[in-house]
Amino acid sequence: MENDNTKNGGKPATKVKLRLDVKDVVRKRKDEEQPVEPDGVTVLYEDNHLLVVLKPQNVPTQGDSSGDTDLLSMLKKYLVEKYNKSGNAYLGMVHRLDRPTGGVMVFAKTSKAASRLCEQIRDTDGEFEKTYLAVVNGRPSREGKIEHYLAKDEKTNTVTVVPSSLEGAKKAESDIKVLDECDGLSLVSVNLITGRSHQARVQLKALSCPIVGDTKYGGDKLVKSPHLALWAYKLVFAHPVTGEKLRFIALPPAEFPWTVFDTENLIDIVRPKASNY
Repeated sequence: MENDNTKNGGKPATKVKLRLDVKDVVRKRKDEEQPVEPDGVTVLYEDNHLLVVLKPQNVPTQGDSSGDTDLLSMLKKYLVEKYNKSGNAYLGMVHRLDRPTGGVMVFAKTSKAASRLCEQIRDTDGEFEKTYLAVVNGRPSREGKIEHYLAKDEKTNTVTVVPSSLEGAKKAESDIKVLDECDGLSLVSVNLITGRSHQARVQLKALSCPIVGDTKYGGDKLVKSPHLALWAYKLVFAHPVTGEKLRFIALPPAEFPWTVFDTENLIDIVRPKASNY
């Protein structure tokens, strides 16, 4: 595995090739990483159009009523300082992660990149793929493509499964797969086909297996965990300018309940033979 310089003046990024049309950036667990930047946020990839980072757990993606420092503000500050900008830095947020969820996120450094990434996200048959790992209580009652209709209560910030005929109900689709089971827990992958609020958390609860550590949806009652065991481990999309297919993978934290499972061998990280490419 070697470092290559990214195009358009981007910083070096670790690359793993699965196929000729796919570039992988693999990030190991935090205890194996190099020093992070900025302000405790790991930068996985950066060029003139994109900024891909690891969102820390329990940090809001954008400013909210808590007044806590949010990821978007942290990254804008980073860009201002790095490039010595006189004013505010543009950074487009094209998708979100819940506050307690950590993992891979992409931000757009130009409005053109933001628009094209949003087009990919809106196309449910397109190239933008978001896949999560979760440790759940028990085992999902079903696997494969799962469909529910969801409604959000803005006052309580909670989401429930509702009949499709209910006004305001939004269709939620995920592809759910059990990767392993141990001691009454299951490690599952959740590929979000749609991107509804709290989607993975609510759908897994509806499948009788709430996520460990999920205080909002009952996942903390049987097994205690320091954090919500939901991690955005894989993000795949086409570069908004070059069209190159990019794929970013990051292992979940080395803490319970993740350490119950051999996550590195259970998910599709591919280690290449040493080569000069």
